[in-house]
Amino acid sequence: MAVAPTPMPPEWPALYGRDCLRLADFDAADVLGLVRLGRELKQLHQLRVPFEPLRGATLAMIFEKPSTRTRVSFAVGMQQLGGQALELSPSMLQLSRGETLEDTARVLSRYVNAIMVRTGPQANLEALAAAAAVPVINGLSDAFHPCQTLADLLTLYERFGYLRGLAVAYIGDGGNMAASWLEAAALLGMGLRVATPPGYEPDPDLVAWAKQQAELSGAGIHLTHDPHEAVAGADVVYTDVWVSMGQEAEAAARRQAFAPYQVNRLLMQIAGPNAIFMHCLPAHRGEEVTDEVLDGPQSCVWDQAENRLHAQKALLLSLLAPRHRS
Repeated sequence: MAVAPTPMPPEWPALYGRDCLRLADFDAADVLGLVRLGRELKQLHQLRVPFEPLRGATLAMIFEKPSTRTRVSFAVGMQQLGGQALELSPSMLQLSRGETLEDTARVLSRYVNAIMVRTGPQANLEALAAAAAVPVINGLSDAFHPCQTLADLLTLYERFGYLRGLAVAYIGDGGNMAASWLEAAALLGMGLRVATPPGYEPDPDLVAWAKQQAELSGAGIHLTHDPHEAVAGADVVYTDVWVSMGQEAEAAARRQAFAPYQVNRLLMQIAGPNAIFMHCLPAHRGEEVTDEVLDGPQSCVWDQAENRLHAQKALLLSLLAPRHRS
């Protein structure tokens, strides 16, 4: 009886020792390399092939905001790669008693191999990364969510087999998810149409950067206030919550402004015939998306959630393992 050959260990991008504060920290080849590596690591996991290149490594995880997917996927990802994760919160650290981010970073750098932070201001991440001697990973900030977008790209790569030229409609708030999607689309030559209510557009400086980058990559970047215009013929319809963490005081005004931007069956019918629906989760059912869409046949939100694990394993491996085979 023939025995199936053992898969070769995957290659990974040469990103050893670098930070991941936003996708624009990398070039297009780096991002594509992470996506492909995530797929290989997922296949190894499905085949139950042991692969533990991070044995002995430790990831410190600092959570200033609640988390389900980020917390579990990073912890399990480190375990599957042979390492371990240490969960921390500001109340557990001397940060709660006035120790600076910079001093915390210097201390943690003496103990661990990388630091993942889920925080508010992007400036907090940048300050911590500037002082740290180990890679710092953005597990979510008010400005960007690169780890989620890597998982989204992996999901699209699995579904379509390619990324360049895909038409993505992003409907809703121009916050951190829209920002990371602007970076991803501009780097990879994708078409991105962002539809937001007036006053909730993405950061104009980031939009200017994305349009400039698009001239090099062939991407299409378009902003509108009309969700129907954005969705027409799209391959992907993406949305996020209307009220993010820290915006609770604006909840009533946001729900009123975003009501016409709900992703429902009628809006999905305007998209391409094989369009899929994406959401980074958690979803507020009945607000930004209906149950009919979220639980429907076009939805791939659970694949996205699963792929957080494998995309982040690809990132951890690339940042923490010096071995690189070209």
